[in-house]
Amino acid sequence: MLNIENLSVRVAGRLLIEDAAVRIPEGSRVGLVGRNGSGKSTLFNVIAGHAAHEQGDVALPQRWRVGRLAQEAPNGPESLIDVVLAADAERARLLAAAETEQDPHRIAEIQTRLADTGAYAAPARAAAILAGLGFPAADQARPCSEFSGGWRMRVALAATLFAEPDLLLLDEPTNYLDLEGTLWLQDHLARYPRTMIVISHDRDLLDTSVDQILSLENRKLTLYRGGYSDFEKLRSERLLLDQKLAKKQEAQRKHIQAFIDRFKAKASKASQAQSRVKMLERMAPVAAVVTSEVLPIQIPKPEKLLSPPIVAADGVSVGYEPGRPVLSRLTLRIDNDDRIALLGSNGNGKSTLVKLIAGRLDPFAGTVTRASRLKIAYFAQHQLDELDEDGSPYTHIRMLMPDAPEAKVRTVAGGMGFSGAAADTKIAALSGGEKARLLLGIATFGGPHLLILDEPTNHLDIDSRAALIEAINEFPGAVILVSHDRHLLDACADRLWLVANGAVTPFDGDLDDYRRRVLSDRGEREPRAPKPVRPQAQPAGGNRSGTASLRQRMKRAEDAVAKLTREIETVDVSLADGTLFARDPAKAATLTKERARLAGLLAEAEDEWLAAGSAMETAAQ
Repeated sequence: MLNIENLSVRVAGRLLIEDAAVRIPEGSRVGLVGRNGSGKSTLFNVIAGHAAHEQGDVALPQRWRVGRLAQEAPNGPESLIDVVLAADAERARLLAAAETEQDPHRIAEIQTRLADTGAYAAPARAAAILAGLGFPAADQARPCSEFSGGWRMRVALAATLFAEPDLLLLDEPTNYLDLEGTLWLQDHLARYPRTMIVISHDRDLLDTSVDQILSLENRKLTLYRGGYSDFEKLRSERLLLDQKLAKKQEAQRKHIQAFIDRFKAKASKASQAQSRVKMLERMAPVAAVVTSEVLPIQIPKPEKLLSPPIVAADGVSVGYEPGRPVLSRLTLRIDNDDRIALLGSNGNGKSTLVKLIAGRLDPFAGTVTRASRLKIAYFAQHQLDELDEDGSPYTHIRMLMPDAPEAKVRTVAGGMGFSGAAADTKIAALSGGEKARLLLGIATFGGPHLLILDEPTNHLDIDSRAALIEAINEFPGAVILVSHDRHLLDACADRLWLVANGAVTPFDGDLDDYRRRVLSDRGEREPRAPKPVRPQAQPAGGNRSGTASLRQRMKRAEDAVAKLTREIETVDVSLADGTLFARDPAKAATLTKERARLAGLLAEAEDEWLAAGSAMETAAQ
């Protein structure tokens, strides 16, 4: 058991954790959540013994091994498989001893221990972990130094998982993964056989891979049963209860204070007044409810939607070296209301495709047609490094509006989330989330028709990701998403394109189907049934997996209803032209048939929406 008692931690004079206490039973899988800067990583350092605490105690069983993801990626001549195998120090020590030991009794002990720990099956287990994280068998024999920093961090993650420490501490493990690696990791962590605490802003991971949520809020630690969706519901109920208690207590305090003020000078009431003074002193105040509101993310709307398609490709081949295309024979179209998620492992060409669509790569063959006056906003995480570290949000926005008055520039900065003095903060002093917010504002300045987002959530906490989802869903233009955040894709995308084997094809299925395909391709079985949750003080949550599937079904139907309604409205605008039937009767007849077809599809989508809603209500009972 991990036992934290009366823990207080201060960093650079700032109190991050105050008199916090929590007990985490052995075998728990816990998600640690809290706003950026609240002290989650600091808590990890304290648990691992890498940082001091001001008071309190952190107690672990003496035999426990604590494992954390290395801060620096391996970068030597060793092969990937050797780096991972070396993470099991006991196995390496026993194998070395087996080579040199002469005592028969000691040799027997070593061989027994090697058999008990599965040492001879370790290479296969290490290879399976590397494959799950995206390394094919041929790459596993290559030296670490041949891979980029992001891929080497995957090797470090593989080594940590392979070692299977008694307490596994993972801090944002999906940051270097693509969607496929994230889906595999979620499945692997859901079956982790020992105690695990993971810091993550990936809501889907926190709903599928953990059985408890540890919240660090207002410098306190609170443990909740279930995944993130359960936590969110329980937390909102607790906050509401705290608000009611605080309001009730404040009324009581005012009543007692009024009695004291009124009668403290009267001899006949002096003893009663004094007793109420003591009552007031003993009344422990209910902790004030402090919630940090997240500023909304605003994506400017285009002045006018363009005639579809806004982008069309026909027979296109594209790449970086002539004669060696990354993608070939592409034929696709993008319309105003498309919400497209790109699937496929890193290295298959997703970035190449978005660069082609954005006009940053010219095709080797075929044609790409873009609508006249098309504005494209392109956001990619690597662009964060292109911000001027010595500049400020104000200076970056001023460059976009060189002739605008001061007040207007400040207003635009405020709309991006940098009001007042925050607009003059140096870029170097901004958090990753603040930089991402600024970069998104710069990319979408002027109102794009097409928004391309390449891993937009890496530096955003859960609440900021929710704000981004809301902004995307309110944006009237087309959106293309590349992300390892499945919750974002579930909430925003209604079309899936698979980029693989040099081609781009529509994926026939939803993200659940894709998840099953990924796990099958990477040799993983479906997750086992969750183990029973240990009794805690908090009430239990419901069936997340079933309701989540129904919510997705309802969301797809809702999106289809909205899309078909817009299409019918477009047809109705054309049919409303009184001269159309006389001027072009063939077109009028075609439009009439099209409207009837769309109306039929709309009726089916509405029936599906109603059926999903009814199933949701039944599941909730």
